[in-house]
Amino acid sequence: MGKIKVAVIGAGSISEMHFESYKNNNEVEIYAVCDMNEQRAQEKAEKYGAPKYYKNYQDLLVDSEVDAVSICTWNNSHAEISIAALNAGKHVLVEKPLCKTVDEAYEIEKAAKENSGKVLQVGFVRRFGTNTQVLKSFIDSGDLGEIYYAKASCIRALGNPGGWFADKERSGGGPLIDLGVHVIDLCWYLMGKPKVKSISGNTYNKLGNRSNIVNKSFYKAADYDPDKNTVEDLANAIIRFENGASLMVDVSFTLHAKEESIAISVFGDKGGAEIEPKLQIITEKNNTILNSTPQIDSLSFDFNQGFQNEIDHFISCVKGETETISPVQDGVEMMKILLGIYESSERGTEINFE
Repeated sequence: MGKIKVAVIGAGSISEMHFESYKNNNEVEIYAVCDMNEQRAQEKAEKYGAPKYYKNYQDLLVDSEVDAVSICTWNNSHAEISIAALNAGKHVLVEKPLCKTVDEAYEIEKAAKENSGKVLQVGFVRRFGTNTQVLKSFIDSGDLGEIYYAKASCIRALGNPGGWFADKERSGGGPLIDLGVHVIDLCWYLMGKPKVKSISGNTYNKLGNRSNIVNKSFYKAADYDPDKNTVEDLANAIIRFENGASLMVDVSFTLHAKEESIAISVFGDKGGAEIEPKLQIITEKNNTILNSTPQIDSLSFDFNQGFQNEIDHFISCVKGETETISPVQDGVEMMKILLGIYESSERGTEINFE
C-alpha cells in the first residue's frame, strides 16, 4: 500500500492540528483541502503542499484519489458530511462532537455499519494523551480496582469564543458541547464505558459573552460577533451508570471564577488518580497512602502530542493494522449523555434511560 491520500474538510482553526499531524506522518500525503471559503482552502493547500482544493465537499468526495478525510467543519454539518464520505468509500475522522442530535448519531452509525470496510473514528483526542494512556494501563491492570466515581471540571472565567461556537444552530450548544464532551468522554472511557442509567443536569445563561470586559484577552473565533450569543455559560450534571458508578461534571465558557482551571479525577476501591492538571496516582501500601508521580514526558495533556497520536492511530486503522479505540458507537453514547444533560435542564428534573 502506498501513502494514504488524505483530505481535510473545513480549514478553520482546529484543522491546523490535523494538518500538522498528517504532515508529520510518513504514511500520509495531504492530497486535498475543502472549505466554503475558497481562498482559505487554496491558502491551506499551498501551505501544506496539497495538489487540490475544493469549495464543496461533494466535489471532493467524488475524487477517487482520496482515501480518507478529516471533518473539521461546524458541528451541524458533521452528520451530513460523515455519511456522505462513508457512502463515497472514504475513511472518516470526524471532530467531536459526533453531531448535533441523537437521531443524527444513529444515522451515522447506520452508515458506518453499511460501509463496514471503512473506518469511522470520532475525535475524542484526550483519549490519546500520554497521561491518559499511562493511566489506562494502570486501570486495565487492576491497580485502581473498580472505578466507581469520577469528577471533571473545565472552567473558563472568560472564554466564550463567539462566532459559530456561540451560535446554537451551528454548534449544538456551548461549553457542554465544546468542552464537556472532552472531559466527560475521558472519564467515561477510563471508567470502562458503563451504560448510563440517569442524568440530572443544569445549564445557565446568566452572563452572556461578557464582551464588556477589558484588559483580559481570550481566544475569539474568526467570525466573532460580540452581539451574538445563543449558548449556555455554564453546565453541570451528575450522571449515574447501571453498574452503580457516578460522574460529576461542570464546565463553563464564562463564570465569576478566580481563574481558568481544569481538574479531572477517577476513584477506585484500590486507588485513585488525578489526570489533570497533572497525572498523579494514589494508592495504599503497608497501611500507608502513597501519592505516585509517573516519570513521563508530559503529566498534563499535550495537545500537539495528543493530536499526533490520534492521527497516527487513525492512519494505522485505515491501513488495517488495528481497530480504532474511538468508534462510532462511543460517539453515539456520548451524544446521548450530552443531549441528556440539556434535556434534564430543560425539564428541570432527572431523566432516566432504559
